[in-house]
This record gives sequence, structure tokens and C-alpha cells, in this order.
Amino acid sequence: MFTVCLYQPEIPPNTGNIIRLCANTGSQLHVIKPLGFSLDEKSVRRSGLDYHDLAQITEFDSWDNYIDTNTQRIFALSTKGSISYESVSYKKEDILLFGPETRGLPTEIRENPAVVEVVRIPMSPNNRSLNLSNSVAIVLYEAWRQLKFAGSHH
Repeated sequence: MFTVCLYQPEIPPNTGNIIRLCANTGSQLHVIKPLGFSLDEKSVRRSGLDYHDLAQITEFDSWDNYIDTNTQRIFALSTKGSISYESVSYKKEDILLFGPETRGLPTEIRENPAVVEVVRIPMSPNNRSLNLSNSVAIVLYEAWRQLKFAGSHH
């Protein structure tokens, strides 16, 4: 299924929620270091409940290490995206890349040749961006919806 990739996540409960989300959608979770916490922290485990053991989580030491080991399409999510997330035709092996909560994805990541497209979630003007785990849920469920929720019980 899909892969959610978190670039240098900072807030443990967000990552815990995303672990749970990935487990429930059959998606993999990739995290690129440095992390603002340990994946073993109590707050991560509490947010992810017991899903931590059900989710496929892989850690990478750096962005360069990540792109050297992946050949799938990468869609970066950013408020600076050029197209809206629902206009993408997703494939089950796509990677959905999200940046750190306080900074978003840096320019050099968004402009990296490994990134197929930078997409955004529409928002009302003059507002702060959405919470990371909410953003992941919005985009991941749209991608999964396009595949008619393959593998689910619906």
C-alpha cells in the first residue's frame, strides 16, 4: 500500500497518531532523522496505542540515504504546493512526504528531483497550516479512496 514519510518529525503525539493511521490503512511509515523524540517515548506509544507493533516503521538516517534507497514516486505536501492533493492520481506504491511540524519541508527537499510534485491541502487564507496528523489523514484517505479502499472491510 502507500508509504507515509515524515521528514524530521518533532511532536511525539502526532507521530503516534500517524502510526495508528498507517496501521489502520495498511500503509508503511518511514521517518527521516533526526527526530525530535524517540519512537519509544511514552507519548508516541500512547498516541499510537497498541498499533506501534502493527505498523511497518522504518527509520532513515538522512534525506540522502532515503532517496538513495527508494525508487517510488514521492509527493511532497506543503502549503507551497502548486496543485491540490485531490487532483493527483495516486498509485498504491506512492510515497506521501510530510515535513516537520514547526518548519514544513525545506526548499531543498521540495525542489529535489526525487519529488514528483509538491501538493497542498486547500485552506482558508491567513490561517496556520493544519496539524500534521490531520494532514496525513486527509491525503492518505484520499489516495486510498481513489483505490476504492483496497484491502479494507467496508
